[in-house]
Amino acid sequence: MKLTRRNMIAISSGAAVVASFGAMPAFASLADDAIAEITGGAEMGEGALTITAPEIAENGNTVPISFDAPGAVMVALFADGNPTPKVASFKFGKLSPSHSASTRIRLAGTQNVVAVAQMEDGSFQKTQANIKVTIGGCGG
Repeated sequence: MKLTRRNMIAISSGAAVVASFGAMPAFASLADDAIAEITGGAEMGEGALTITAPEIAENGNTVPISFDAPGAVMVALFADGNPTPKVASFKFGKLSPSHSASTRIRLAGTQNVVAVAQMEDGSFQKTQANIKVTIGGCGG
């Protein structure tokens, strides 16, 4: 094969694509590490914690997310494909009338948004939603 400018561009483009696929598991492991830091490695169950998010977000800059976590004292939201996975944290006091919130977050691309709730008894619950992003919001 003769090494021409055109061949070099094709080879470097292919290398860039392969490198970008290799980066996603690293972000997912960052999210797992951040979740483990909050939970202390405790087992997480499923329960009353629910997350509401669009299935498809046309723009990753403002993706509406809401959750309902009856009996929770803290809820943290993570985006496992973002360079910084922890996107929000909410704490609820004893006099809080509802244990729910809604916000808008920025997503780098198609990924899972994970909600982890610490319940009043000290246990943890986890749920997630997969969101398909057509235009990334974190520089992508």
